[in-house]
Amino acid sequence: MRIGFLVSHPIQYYAPVFRELAKRCELTVYFAHRQTAEQQARAGFGVAFDWDVDLLSGYEHRFLTNVARQPSTDTFWGCDTPAIAREIVDGRFDAFVVPGWALKCYWQAILACRRTRVPIFVRGDSQLAEPRRPMVRIAKALAFPSLLRNFDGFLYVGQRNRDYLLHNKVPAERMFFSPHCVDNDWFRTRADAARAASGKQRRSLRRVLFVGKLVGRKNPLDALQAAARVRAAGAMVEMAFAGSGELQDALQNAARATGLPTEFLGFVNQSQMPSVYASADVVVLPSDGSETWGLAINEAMACGVPAVVADAVGCGPDLIEEGATGAVFPVGNVKAMAAAIEKVLAFDPSSCRRHLAARIEQYSPARAADGVLEGANRLCGQRLLK
Repeated sequence: MRIGFLVSHPIQYYAPVFRELAKRCELTVYFAHRQTAEQQARAGFGVAFDWDVDLLSGYEHRFLTNVARQPSTDTFWGCDTPAIAREIVDGRFDAFVVPGWALKCYWQAILACRRTRVPIFVRGDSQLAEPRRPMVRIAKALAFPSLLRNFDGFLYVGQRNRDYLLHNKVPAERMFFSPHCVDNDWFRTRADAARAASGKQRRSLRRVLFVGKLVGRKNPLDALQAAARVRAAGAMVEMAFAGSGELQDALQNAARATGLPTEFLGFVNQSQMPSVYASADVVVLPSDGSETWGLAINEAMACGVPAVVADAVGCGPDLIEEGATGAVFPVGNVKAMAAAIEKVLAFDPSSCRRHLAARIEQYSPARAADGVLEGANRLCGQRLLK
């Protein structure tokens, strides 16, 4: 089985899936853009950086020439790679995958696959809860069923994404489960090592952790206010933020005003994240519906940490089992978020760890690769019968 995959640029969450696929098929990954440290900062991280983990080994990959006038991953025109058409012709692929349709390079690949009759798959995470203006929502409702007919197969990452595809008239038999995931083993072993290194002495304060960009759509101020409520109710808690962004000054001012012990870790690169999760008792994600998944929750659960997420966050129905792996609250409701944090802090640690391990095992690179290969085999077989 020969499979091609086009993504905008090297992404830490894709590398484990690519490595797993490379063990089981002839995989070629194409990158449309080389992201600079400064572009990472402009993407919302707030600081210029390069990822400090290996994103490129373990699978065959090529960087395409990006001929865009202003190369970037931020706009439709920022990734323009006409050479992908020749790569698809020469690659003789049994299937080809793109992660969406929001960049010109993806459409260049889609159209090339249509011309050469290579089955084209999309693996995205759109959900119906994404906030849209009424006119935009109406326009998308009219246009998207037609747009989606350009794809032969759909690799859905979770329940909300599947609901989105069904809503847009995608037949269920053309959908294959390829879950959003992280390298669970990598996070678990490093978190366990961090706990062992810190010793068995229990901290006097329970830690509530927020991981992500400090931007409005992620509602970090709600996290701070909810933790402050928990502390005001008598619980010995502290707050920590791992991330940077435009709201950092406002959050620091709010933390001082509430008197809540709060640590601002700033941007934390990937290699240090397991120890950050290991220090926490609960991870919170109060984002609105633009958080189409929330891979920080995968990371936390792989590290053995339960989560509290807003009901608009895409991963909620898949990863949160009430009373076992975490809790869900109505987005924007700080009082309900505080109650959810209190509930999760009362979990039995041993039982919670068992539930977390069982749940996150279903959201792994191996399961993601299973979905890609199942879809490719199914559609490749159908093509041969025609």
